[in-house]
Amino acid sequence: MILTIAVREFKSLFLSPLAWSILAVVQVILAFLFLGRVELFQLYQSQLLAMDSGPGVTEVVVPDLLGNAAIILLLVVPLLTMRLVSEERRNRTLSLLFSAPISMTEIILGKYLGIMMFLLLLLALIALMPLSLLAGGGLDFGMLFSGLLGLALLLAGFAAVGLFMSTLTQYPTVAAIGGFGVLLLFWILDWSGEGASGNGSLLAYLSLFNHYKPFLEGIFDSADAVYHGLLITTFLAFSIRRLDADRLGG
Repeated sequence: MILTIAVREFKSLFLSPLAWSILAVVQVILAFLFLGRVELFQLYQSQLLAMDSGPGVTEVVVPDLLGNAAIILLLVVPLLTMRLVSEERRNRTLSLLFSAPISMTEIILGKYLGIMMFLLLLLALIALMPLSLLAGGGLDFGMLFSGLLGLALLLAGFAAVGLFMSTLTQYPTVAAIGGFGVLLLFWILDWSGEGASGNGSLLAYLSLFNHYKPFLEGIFDSADAVYHGLLITTFLAFSIRRLDADRLGG
């Protein structure tokens, strides 16, 4: 049932122009930024080659591309997740799901998997940009795949937060704004922790983006992966509990 719900959610995304618009706009913006970094590398390529351990094209292009992608998708993912449950509640079809022979866990995981299928498609399209550089040279595949893995984990966390916010209201716009606010809070936590100690260091540790940056540098730390996993699990558990509370209350 989880896969059935996931496929239905994935297909439903393409029934409206929102998903197509997001795919197009994100690709155009990131392609513009990507080409800008490639042009910058070409401009300083001779100086970089003269350096003993100068950065290659992967170090110049990939971290910047994936870093910008994270910021853009922080704005985009709440728009994708805002209707997952709130639309069901607004259309009064949530009771039909409750009466079906499926658990709340299957409903949440199915909807989550459906949105993740779309986000992984978007990630694959983003990955084609640096991979296109193979036509004219080599790439540091370790750094590239590390960055893509980090972005995949980041998107999974974004989707889990957005799904939870969608379970709290029947208004998709409120869910989108709430999801964006929570994700932005993680960014503010990062700022507040810079150069601080004590509580500031704790806030910096809780920042989602501090656990994303090492991936951009080609560093895989199991502690960062565990952090993302705990974040995803926590918000999915919150979503399941919220939906179960609605079922019992209804």
